[in-house]
Amino acid sequence: QVQLVESGGGSVQAGGSLRLSCEQFGYTYSIYSIYCMAWFRQAPGKEREGVAAIESDGRRSYADSVKGRFTISQDNVKNTLYLTMNSLKPEDTAIYYCAASSHTDCSGLYPSSYNFWGQGTQVTVSS
Repeated sequence: QVQLVESGGGSVQAGGSLRLSCEQFGYTYSIYSIYCMAWFRQAPGKEREGVAAIESDGRRSYADSVKGRFTISQDNVKNTLYLTMNSLKPEDTAIYYCAASSHTDCSGLYPSSYNFWGQGTQVTVSS
């Protein structure tokens, strides 16, 4: 089983920055191979939406709303996924979730592609 634990959320003012981390536990001894990893977010009353994804070949995809502001990256030695968020806006306020997929046909920003999820970390941006 792959366990994902997010950290780094918090409260910032508009224009500020945060870096989220997602540490993966159990991956080394897991029977699963991970082909995609991503960050999703869910604001109150809204559906979960994809924010950024990275595939095993290094390809990255971003939601239009965060392009140029957010960057997804990973450290394979530390088994950690990151989301660096700059120029934050109040509309970025949400719970941010880390996700991983063992499906070989996983596709960047579709929640149904992912079968492992973290518990989420709250990001609040004030105006």
